[in-house]
Amino acid sequence: MKKTLKNLFVAFVLTVGAVTVQAQGNPDYHEWWHESHLNEPLKASNQKKLPLVKVEKNKFVNEQGETLFFKGVSISDPDKIANQGQWNKKYFEVIKAWGIELVRIPVHPVAWRERTPAGYLKLLDQAVNWCTELGIYVIIDWHSIGNLKTELFQNPMYITSFSETCMFWRTMAIRYGGHNTVAFYELFNEPTTYRKQLGTISWSTWKTMMEEVIDVIRAFDKETIPLVAGFDWAYDLTPLRLEPVSREGIGYVTHPYGHKRSQPWEPKWEEAFGFAAWEYPVIATEIGFVLGNSGLKDNEDYGKRIIDYLNANGISWLWWVFDPEWHPNMIESWETFTPTEFGQFCKDTYKK
Repeated sequence: MKKTLKNLFVAFVLTVGAVTVQAQGNPDYHEWWHESHLNEPLKASNQKKLPLVKVEKNKFVNEQGETLFFKGVSISDPDKIANQGQWNKKYFEVIKAWGIELVRIPVHPVAWRERTPAGYLKLLDQAVNWCTELGIYVIIDWHSIGNLKTELFQNPMYITSFSETCMFWRTMAIRYGGHNTVAFYELFNEPTTYRKQLGTISWSTWKTMMEEVIDVIRAFDKETIPLVAGFDWAYDLTPLRLEPVSREGIGYVTHPYGHKRSQPWEPKWEEAFGFAAWEYPVIATEIGFVLGNSGLKDNEDYGKRIIDYLNANGISWLWWVFDPEWHPNMIESWETFTPTEFGQFCKDTYKK
């Protein structure tokens, strides 16, 4: 019996020794029980450099109560930019030189998982630091398209779950809560049933889901402004007439691309989202050229009219997308950052 116990003890010691050797010699061996990076805030001495953005009635305001109106741009996913070797401060310096005050950073669920949260946070930390130094505010956007209730999505890159969505925002709130540069959290890029191809979801269900996400955020971050999108690929905010989200200090999102409705546009914009801006802060986090061949010939009229409409109604806006490959591309190449025809149109709007 004693010999058997001795043999078992020796086997145990050898096994532990083997595991220790594996841990020391194998870079793929992870001591997952020691990892706590997701529960650590970004430590930055300049996190209060930019004035805090707040909600006051239907406006975004600074700490003095002065109305803030943002003219911004959406970049492409940092994971894509980094994989192409273009993730650097110069990229943001060019954006700043265009006169841009707000940058939207889309995080695709697939990229978040493949790079790993710890790896992806390094990219976001860099963006936040660069934008702070340059005086640019940031929107972090959970960039999925589809039905979060049924967990059916338009493309595999958008696949996520409600629990992952909540965990993502919990991580963001812990990381960037109290950092004034990160002014907005766009909770879900474009909710859609894709004409019921992705199942069904009611506004009441969506409203409740977004309220739960906001509650998770507010447990750690009381200041950053959550942004809630409407249905029809983030176009339609008409349910707010009867059922606004029951949380304070939030804003709403619309993506009023030209193809969403036929002309005349203005009365349809007013019906779908413009009315909401009289009572709530609304921000068009994506606008862009998508009609015809996406050139100026087919889109200049839309471009002028959407900017005029948004400006007149106090709705901040961001062009999509500051990238040479994603459509519609605002720049021709990573080397020169020369604006495309569409990009030049966008560049001119920042100066007005």
